[in-house]
Amino acid sequence: MIKEKKSKWPNRKQWAQFFKILSGKEKITFLAFFVLFLFSFASICLNFYYSNTKPISTTGGTYTEGIIGQPRFINPIYANSDADRDLTQLVFSGLMKFDENLNIVPNLAESFEMEDEGKVYIFNLKENLKWEDGEPITVDDIIFTIHTIQNPDFKSPIQANWVGVETEKVNDSTIRFILKRPYAAFLENSILGILPQHIWQSVSAEEFAFEPHNLEPVGSGPFKIKKVKQKINQVTSIILEQNSFYHGKKPNISEVKFLFFEDEDELIRAAKKKNIQALSLSSAVTIDENWENHLMSLPRYFAVFFNQEQSKVLGDQNIRLALNYATNKKEIHQKTVDSPILPEIYGFDEPETIYEFNIEKAKEILDENGYQDTNGDGIREKITSKKPTFEFKSQLTKGSQGAEVTELQKCLGGTTSGYFGTETEQLVKDFQGKNDIDTLGFVGKGTRAALNEFCFEQLDEITELKITMVTVDQLQMTKVSEMLKGQWKQVGIELEIQQYSLLQLEKNFIKPRNYDALLFGEVLGAIPDPFPFWHSSQKKDPGLNLAIYDNSKADKYLEENRKASDLETRSSKLNSFQNILIKDMPAIFLYSPDFIYATSKDLKGVSVKKITDPSKRFIGIEDWFINTKRIWN
Repeated sequence: MIKEKKSKWPNRKQWAQFFKILSGKEKITFLAFFVLFLFSFASICLNFYYSNTKPISTTGGTYTEGIIGQPRFINPIYANSDADRDLTQLVFSGLMKFDENLNIVPNLAESFEMEDEGKVYIFNLKENLKWEDGEPITVDDIIFTIHTIQNPDFKSPIQANWVGVETEKVNDSTIRFILKRPYAAFLENSILGILPQHIWQSVSAEEFAFEPHNLEPVGSGPFKIKKVKQKINQVTSIILEQNSFYHGKKPNISEVKFLFFEDEDELIRAAKKKNIQALSLSSAVTIDENWENHLMSLPRYFAVFFNQEQSKVLGDQNIRLALNYATNKKEIHQKTVDSPILPEIYGFDEPETIYEFNIEKAKEILDENGYQDTNGDGIREKITSKKPTFEFKSQLTKGSQGAEVTELQKCLGGTTSGYFGTETEQLVKDFQGKNDIDTLGFVGKGTRAALNEFCFEQLDEITELKITMVTVDQLQMTKVSEMLKGQWKQVGIELEIQQYSLLQLEKNFIKPRNYDALLFGEVLGAIPDPFPFWHSSQKKDPGLNLAIYDNSKADKYLEENRKASDLETRSSKLNSFQNILIKDMPAIFLYSPDFIYATSKDLKGVSVKKITDPSKRFIGIEDWFINTKRIWN
């Protein structure tokens, strides 16, 4: 008979009796250790899982951003506000686009080539390009877009970018642009979003701005408009969804939602309530621990531009020099700049001349040029004696006639006949008698000197160091203006600040160049071209030469920079230009602020570091994501 082998491990019935043989204290101790065991085992498993897996992006999710302002033209030929440009960036595509390093790379174009030393650009389109409605994208759409911009009846704000550019259709997928002269920065023009001809060709110039497709466009970008929500003629939100016909990499995020706000305070409140996941900030505000700020370099600078044609004070180079030394840029707490070509962004040489803050040197310059605070009011002035506009130079006797005789009669009170007769002779004798001069009755050397002093008062011209500066009515501009006012006051220069809305400033001051000084910003492109801002041909509107600067040597370098196709030549020309301009001091260059893009930590993948305008923060949006999953390493 075979005996059954007994197990040393308790069976189920024995386990059921386990708690019955334990005391109350032993039960509590056992349960405590058992829970600890479970917790430790779970921690080991989780640690193993997270150590041997990594998170990756997955598709899906809705990303919501808050924007200040209202969209009106989601249309690349009209988009002129931040809201318009932001939406246009996501809905439309150009021949070329920026990558994360601000290199210009193909988009709708498969390739391009440049001919005739930069006067001809040829673009070849990718195959099977389609609009979001499924219609094919062809060269005809590109030509239609450019011709619409060039037509003055459509009043496109970017018309000046395309003046003198000819378009030529080679075939349905190849287009040639012919320029009047070489222009290295033209490649940046090719980033312009293209309009669908089949949607817009029947719309007249008069109706173009009122066409509903300005808010519900048909585009070719990574996203398309899904829904526009309005309330009392105000757009409250716009939802975008993936464009299934997009030619590039499909985005991870399924939907993008934009909410529109009146001001930044309202925007920040929405962020704290978690109603939005991203917003642009005017200053480095920390919303809370669940948010992070992305700093993006922008090729822009703010400066005080001097109108030497309107202000006599600023027409004096010594005053401009003193102002440069009296300005402490570090108090702005932004990246300071000393040149309009932004060497630190583009990698150019620093200017030969830099005006470091030196308040004592500023005072010394003003002292040497005769500006003193003689009346103790804190404002320096210069007193210049002006000679009279008229003086007696000839010997006048009875029978003389002419202008000097007329002035003599005006001074002494006689009949202004211009003829030296008996009456005038007697008046001269009376004057001579009162002034202890021999009463000879004619005007000799001694009498002329006395008459010049008596008849024509020598005036003193007083030039006070007072400057009126206009700027836009924004918080940052207010802070900078007040800072400059305080700094310049220390050297005896009074600054009056006038602030206006952007619309008022542009219409009433910038366009007519109606200001002594202007605090304003200017933006360069990915390929630096300061020509519109500093060439003498751009002194009047619509040119952007805000300092009304005029220097033929500087003009020459700006012109040569436009023609140069290689970076080394452009760098040389722009370095020479900046050294001339900075010595002339038509402006004080202050700072170059970063663009601040705040995002919730739920949004991942934002990596762009350089942009040409705020809408370019969406470069690489295809790689942004909200949803994640883990995979084994």
